[in-house]
Amino acid sequence: MTISCRRCLPVLFLLLMLVAAGPAQTSAGKTSSDNYFLYVGTYTARESKGIYLYRFNAKSGELIPQGLAAETRNPSFIAVDPTNRFLYAVNEAPDYNGASSGGVSAFSINRQTGKLTLLNQVASRGADPCYISLDKTGKYLLVANYTGGSIAVFPLQPDGRLREATAFIQHTGSSVNKERQEAPHAHWIETTPDNRFAVAVDLGLDELLSYHFGPKTGALAANDPPFAKLDPGVGPRHLAFDPNGKFAYVVNELQSSITAFSYDSTQGTFQKLKTVSTLPKDFTGKNDTAEIEVHPNGKFLFASNRGHDSIAEFSIDGQTGQLTAAGDFSTQGKTPRNFTIDPTGKFLFVANMDSNNIVAFRIDPTNGKLAPTNQSVNVPEPVCLKFIPAE
Repeated sequence: MTISCRRCLPVLFLLLMLVAAGPAQTSAGKTSSDNYFLYVGTYTARESKGIYLYRFNAKSGELIPQGLAAETRNPSFIAVDPTNRFLYAVNEAPDYNGASSGGVSAFSINRQTGKLTLLNQVASRGADPCYISLDKTGKYLLVANYTGGSIAVFPLQPDGRLREATAFIQHTGSSVNKERQEAPHAHWIETTPDNRFAVAVDLGLDELLSYHFGPKTGALAANDPPFAKLDPGVGPRHLAFDPNGKFAYVVNELQSSITAFSYDSTQGTFQKLKTVSTLPKDFTGKNDTAEIEVHPNGKFLFASNRGHDSIAEFSIDGQTGQLTAAGDFSTQGKTPRNFTIDPTGKFLFVANMDSNNIVAFRIDPTNGKLAPTNQSVNVPEPVCLKFIPAE
């Protein structure tokens, strides 16, 4: 090809450079794509064998089953490291190798097929681990043991394998519900957005426990004050920060409510603002809440109701952190546990555990309303959903 105009050469050179650079990059440095893997953690007491895999097309909203990604016992909650190379799962059980403990499993991810390969397993240091997360560096794994009433931190090797715990803390005490709060029940743990603190939510104690987190050592040390107290008997379950890290929202399982907190990132402390119900006023049946998530735009919050079998939506006041009820939407299934918003922020997927299905909804970007996409896939006892980009 002959170029007759010298002014065209710089343009041609730029085009050639863009082609050589490969796929477009997002602001976060990740390859921009419409294709993702969706991993599904399950309970395996009946039909399930472990962690299931789907391909997700963000343009069409379609989920395409890829079968079993890995066989493992009760991987009820899963987490993916920041590089998307490794996946970690709790093995929610009362025993591990003869000890009163559950397990934690590490897997490598085949980025082309999405299949998982087991790397190793360790004891979770407490019975029935029910939540797992990674610190912001991706070097440590944090686990909440429900029946054990404890939390633990596990360092990760460069090859993704788990080492033995660098921190273990046994919670003590109880609260007013003698059936569900007879002892501590750690239900959630994550590091704060700046990675300086780790926060544990304990359903049995009605507390948010705050710990100094050592990102170089994986150590935990009680903060001062060591916890924020919720109303007796509410049974806090999970927590979600707003995108700016100024506010935190706790879904209360036993009261079917959400408590809003302001968060002081310099001190790692929480100040209670207000508690709102997740249920419509005319509902009189039995209900437990399960999951909570703030939309990436920070304008909307969602929570799942088990019993009412709905997703409750709230609008967020960005200045005060206060919540206003904005509607509730049937999950088109029974007992919604975890749900997640896809990486584009356009879709919400609900894991209906007792109807063995995952249902997709489109999120209205202006008001957060959910509309069914008529996309539903069958999977036995789904509990937890995690997306990663597919290569």
